[in-house]
Parts: sequence; structure tokens; C-alpha cells
Amino acid sequence: MSKKLKVYVGMSGGVDSSLVTALLVEQGYDVTGVYMKNWTADLPGVKCPWAEDLADAKRVAVQLGIDFKVFDFEKQYKHVVVDYMIDEYKKGRTPNPDVMCNQEVKFKLFLDAAMEDGADMIATGHYAKVVDSSWYMVNSKKEADTHNLQPTTYHLQCAVDENKDQTYFLYRITAQALSKTLFPIGEFTKPQVRKMAEKRGLTTAVKKDSQGICFVGQVGIRDFLSLYVDPKPGEIIDKQSGKVLGRHDGAIFYTFGQRHGLDLGGGMPYYVVGKDMDKNEIYVTTDLNDDNLWEKTINLTDLHWINLAPKDGKYKIRVRHRAPLVEAVLSPGDDNTLKLDLNQPERAIAPGQSVVIYDGDICLGGGIIT
Repeated sequence: MSKKLKVYVGMSGGVDSSLVTALLVEQGYDVTGVYMKNWTADLPGVKCPWAEDLADAKRVAVQLGIDFKVFDFEKQYKHVVVDYMIDEYKKGRTPNPDVMCNQEVKFKLFLDAAMEDGADMIATGHYAKVVDSSWYMVNSKKEADTHNLQPTTYHLQCAVDENKDQTYFLYRITAQALSKTLFPIGEFTKPQVRKMAEKRGLTTAVKKDSQGICFVGQVGIRDFLSLYVDPKPGEIIDKQSGKVLGRHDGAIFYTFGQRHGLDLGGGMPYYVVGKDMDKNEIYVTTDLNDDNLWEKTINLTDLHWINLAPKDGKYKIRVRHRAPLVEAVLSPGDDNTLKLDLNQPERAIAPGQSVVIYDGDICLGGGIIT
């Protein structure tokens, strides 16, 4: 009898990774559960849920009769995710810590540590699918030929559940990492996942999904940044008239397209359409048709492609998580840059955020908005 493949499952204490673990056990893999301890600090008035999540993950592991380990990445996580996020906000940009967490922690630190510990593969509860070259040639050969997307190794495919699909957050994964990764729930919808977990009697079957910042749960980004950035009062200025409308406590706390949290009183809602970090000024407008709120051309930098870079041509792009896929023409530039010309303008394109590019339902990669 051939040796069972040894799979280390990233168990977060939620229903998704719990079901992944159960499914892999049922499928005959040699499964080890791993809790990644990335963040444990409490915030004022809010207790970090890490201990509860760890306990939930451990209960499921005991229930399934598998080995369970804790990988401590807290020091590295602070450097590659938290410090990165704070630095980006200080520059006036809007980073995505979930993208960086996947790139640097789950599919680099965790993957490497699991392999060194004897694992053959890793698995997570992400809503996505991995397909190999044979699938791509059969299902997307026309697109591959058109765009010179010759299949090389493994490809990242959208999940069945369009509402839960997480390929947007996974676009900076590598093909090499995909070759060692399983996404067992990519074939199911969230309601199906909960029903399957309930059927198996998993203790996390009815646990609510985590919200807010990826590493501190229910805490908002403003409250989190306040721990690292001192208040710096400044002016809120009407973009059209130049009139000072109010005061804010730091331009760092506001992002492009933001509506809430301006405290400008009644009347028409105001939207953030710009900010000057040096002057500590925020510019707003009530005009939803303001040119600064809409972009038909997007420039990307810091590009990452899972396999080969796409050639010029039409593709689908997603400008934020759960945003609909829209058509765009890609024009690669120099120095790892890319220009996207959209059919229709998109609202609130914030520098620092990611745009992800698709060939059908295959995620090719993407880049950061300049």
C-alpha cells in the first residue's frame, strides 16, 4: 500500500477550515491540524479572539482524532503584514493586509514550515480552486493561444460560490505554492459548507465568520491605526469651492471614496476625493460625478503573475473584493508596470489597493494601484 500523503491544514478555528480538515480525513490523507499564531495583542475595549480561535481549532482536531500543532509566526507577521500596513497608510495609501498575509504568511511561512516539518502538502479553508495544466488546455486553450498564456504548472481558479470567492486575496500566490496546496471547499457554497459541518457534528458549524481587520477581528482600521499614530488635526476642504467645511484628526485615517466618518452634518453626503499628507488636508465633494471619483484608466505597479505574464489584449479585472468582473484592455509598460483601459469607469480607485486580472475564471495575477 502506498504511503498516505501528509497534509498540514491551516486551522483558524472557523467552520471553513474545520470542514476542510474533516473532508481530508475522510479522503484518507494523513492530516495534521496547525493553528498559526499571528496576532495575540488585545486592543482597548476589545479582546483579541486568538485564544478562543485556538481552542475551537483544537476541539475540532480532537474530535477528528488528528495531531495538532501551533506555529508561532507573531514576530514575522508583525513585520511583513502589520508594519507594512501602517507604513502604507502613513504614505496616504490604502493597503490590503489580507493580500499580504496570504503572500507572506500562509503561502510562504506556513508552507515552508510545514514542508520542513514533514508535510507533503498544505490545505486551507479558502474559497478557491487549484487546477493543473491539463485542465487549462482542455477548458481554456483558445484563450491561452490568444493571449500566449501557455499553461506551465498550476493555476488558480475561482470558487463555485461567487459571493465567497477569495481569489482576489490570493492573486500573489506562486504556481509552486499552488502545486503544494489543497483548497477542498472551492467546490461548495457557504451554505453547503455549514450544512456539511453540521452533518458531521463539528463544534464550529454555527460559529460566525470573522469580520474586520484580518488579524484583530472586530476592530476597525481607524481604531487600530490610532494605537500607532498620534492624532494630527487638519482641515476638511470642499474641492469645488475651496471652503473649509470642518476638521479631522488625521488624514491617515481617511481613504479615497470614503463617505462615513466625516462628521460634516446634514445635507448631501460628502465623499473623500483626495488628500495631501504633507499638508494634512482632506478634499471632499458632494458630486458623485466628480472626475476624481471615477477612473477609466488604472495604472498598476508591483505586478505579480502566478504563471506567465499576459500579453496585450482584453481580460476581466476585479478592482476590489466582491466587485463584479469588468472588461479591460491591458497594456504592459516598463519597470514592472501595467496600464488598464476600462470599458466603463470604476468608482473610488484607491492607491495601494489591488486590481486582480482574470482569463475566464482563471486568476492570472495582478498589481497595486499607483
